Amino acid sequence: MKIGLFFGSFNPIHSGHLIIANYIAENADLEKLWLVVTPHNPHKKRTSLANDYSRLHLVNLSVEGHSKISSCNIEFDLPKPSYTIDTLAYLKEKHPEHDFVLIMGGDNLGSLHKWKNYEVILANHEIYVYSRPNYDLGPLQEHPKVRMIEAPLMEISSSVIRKLIKEKKSIRYWVPDNVLAEIEQSGMYL
Repeated sequence: MKIGLFFGSFNPIHSGHLIIANYIAENADLEKLWLVVTPHNPHKKRTSLANDYSRLHLVNLSVEGHSKISSCNIEFDLPKPSYTIDTLAYLKEKHPEHDFVLIMGGDNLGSLHKWKNYEVILANHEIYVYSRPNYDLGPLQEHPKVRMIEAPLMEISSSVIRKLIKEKKSIRYWVPDNVLAEIEQSGMYL
């Protein structure tokens, strides 16, 4: 089975994430797409990160009933911070019958050369890249394992959503209704 891996902090997951995930799940040659909730991205500060299981719960709510998209908490049991190469090696060991494809934005492709063992990632995995305006994709966009996908983009960020919540402003439509209800009920991000 060919499975797309869309990594993210999803702090919180929002409509922009879901539109990209759904577009790629429906239009690329993938049988499944996993939203991999990352406990600690080595390139980001952990200060404003909600609890791992709370973020996973929001992701689960957001993809409830979707036949191709599901959550994945594989990195919860791996050493922190999480490095993509280690996660991929663990997944391949655990699921040798699957082919895993990385899904990333053009901003990440431009900095992929700074990732731990990025050459090994490129040698062993396809990478599907959705372009992001105003980011230099770098020379790796020409790599034979890199496939550009013109997915629809929305200028939404989790950090803006967290700011709006702290300011007690509405985030309606920024996140799915069931995610909004959970955030409001739990008081997450206040």
